[in-house]
Amino acid sequence: MKIVFATSNPHKLKELKEIAASYGVDNIEFVLPPEDFNPIEDGKTFEENSLIKAKEANRVTGLPALADDSGLCVEALDGAPGIFSARYAQTPQQRIDKLLNELMPHKNRNAKFICAMTLVDGSGDILYACQGECRGSIAYKQAGSGGFGYDPVFLVSGKNGLTMAELSEEEKNEVSHRGRALRKVLDFIKNCTVG
Repeated sequence: MKIVFATSNPHKLKELKEIAASYGVDNIEFVLPPEDFNPIEDGKTFEENSLIKAKEANRVTGLPALADDSGLCVEALDGAPGIFSARYAQTPQQRIDKLLNELMPHKNRNAKFICAMTLVDGSGDILYACQGECRGSIAYKQAGSGGFGYDPVFLVSGKNGLTMAELSEEEKNEVSHRGRALRKVLDFIKNCTVG
């Protein structure tokens, strides 16, 4: 069975497939939506944006769809960049630079990644929705070459001062916000019929 994963980000699809395979879900083929997939994410929360993407992916493909909306929430910045994480600046490096610059005057560097996931059926009705979190803090400088986005400056709680970008793919998938949310979705899929 096919489920369209509502993203244009191939990194996210790769992560999802790796986690699903390690979780023993092999009866589902996750596919990308058409190349021009670009829904207007005008929700006010991660959950709202996740639902917008899932419904649009279902509308354009007619397939059951899974969507995530995720971002980085920094305590000292009142939760910013939050739902605007991907649009905080033009490039990944500019986003990191802006974040580090805005955090300069703050001692509190606590942060968390949040991922909201929504699964809809072939009719676009919500089957399941959940959230995953990964807590940590923002480093003073970048480290690591893995991952993407803010991973090089996100120090993962309980990982001995390592950034998300310094973890192996396996380690990252185990602790990441997306991995945690996805495992909840996969548990749901294992125990029901998605159609």
